[in-house]
Amino acid sequence: MSIPNVVVVGGGAGGLELVTRLGDRLGRKGRALVTLVERGRTHFWKPHLHELAAGTMDLDVHELDYLAQSHWHGFRYRMGEMVGIDRAAKKIMVAPVYDEQGDIIVPERSIPYDVLVLAVGSRTNDFGTPGVAEHAVALESTEEADRFHRRLVNAFLRAHAQPVALSLDQLQVAIVGAGATGVELAAELHNATRALVSFSLDNIDPDKHIRIHLIEASERILPALPERLSVKALALLKRLDVEVHLGARVAEVLPRAVRLSDGKEIPAEMVVWAAGVKAPSFLSQLGLQTNAIHQIVVNERLQSLTDPSIFALGDCAASPWLGKAPGSLVPPRAQAAHQQASFLVHQIERVLARQPLKAWHYRDFGSLVSLGEYSTVGNLMGNFVGGNMWLEGFFARWMYLSLYKMHEVALHGMTKTALATLGRMISSRTEPRVKLH
Repeated sequence: MSIPNVVVVGGGAGGLELVTRLGDRLGRKGRALVTLVERGRTHFWKPHLHELAAGTMDLDVHELDYLAQSHWHGFRYRMGEMVGIDRAAKKIMVAPVYDEQGDIIVPERSIPYDVLVLAVGSRTNDFGTPGVAEHAVALESTEEADRFHRRLVNAFLRAHAQPVALSLDQLQVAIVGAGATGVELAAELHNATRALVSFSLDNIDPDKHIRIHLIEASERILPALPERLSVKALALLKRLDVEVHLGARVAEVLPRAVRLSDGKEIPAEMVVWAAGVKAPSFLSQLGLQTNAIHQIVVNERLQSLTDPSIFALGDCAASPWLGKAPGSLVPPRAQAAHQQASFLVHQIERVLARQPLKAWHYRDFGSLVSLGEYSTVGNLMGNFVGGNMWLEGFFARWMYLSLYKMHEVALHGMTKTALATLGRMISSRTEPRVKLH
């Protein structure tokens, strides 16, 4: 009798945690053949992309090779992008992979499954706004974050070397969307740009030349979080001289400016689009039930409503929030993906053992928003603290950093995480505070 095939598509935070634990529990023991299908070669924790873009975090230090992780934890890594499902034959189709010269690395192929988990995350939603694709950077991958950082450093080197005065748009950054990503990026850029100037870029006066604009269509920043958090974060951003534009809808992104719906133009040499998310559009072409933003609609057991052998987790899943008003969905947050991954480890074991499946209940532990080295604000709630606790300062910063440590522990275990953390602390003493290339 052949062992069952468990296939996880997507190596983001939730997908990689899931496949790592399944490999340890099932793959190593020969109870299942566990496979990760992922088009990238390395993993980076997405909530830290704003630090990568600002240059305050080094990709080489924090990225993880999928091939090495698969070897260490008993699962198979198959590089490629899923492009279709044959549900009758229970196999997925994976597109070929090419190198930079157009030569094929991995051919087109199909991978069989008995249990399939879709964990392909989300993409930025530009809402059809003209100019976004051509002139803005969306922080949805390490490549995009690194591209923005290179543009940032080049802009400062250009301004430092030019013999004439800076133009109106030079060294101005417009961030569209004041959710957690936009707010955290604005604060991180304040820190990073001043660190850049400190490396003998004498022609640049940070208080005079550098402008960071945060543009939000709602009437407050962090509109999905409690209002008290919004008020506190707004006050901190104003102390950092971040120019916040509320109730401002973007009509078009221009080559060196953002035009609002009222006709006002905000000059900006660099534009980051961080307004809204949607699931990858190919999900709506698989024959599975999806919603308006392409998320797979799942039941309380995280199964697709169309096919019970297919599960979904993370940002690509429209998961019901049990205990809330009918129709409420679990928000697309890292803590939700982490909880779903932990739950699905045992859920898949029940599937393989032909046992009844359980319902997943989301536990909201609150929200934390980092404003770089200046502050962290947030609230802890629910069963975690027995109520609702508002946080700020050192303890809030420590709790924020612990979220990443929880992710690392899930992937590597406590000992390796502790050693890696110590190594980073030691090496950071001999490196610049901001990446300079």
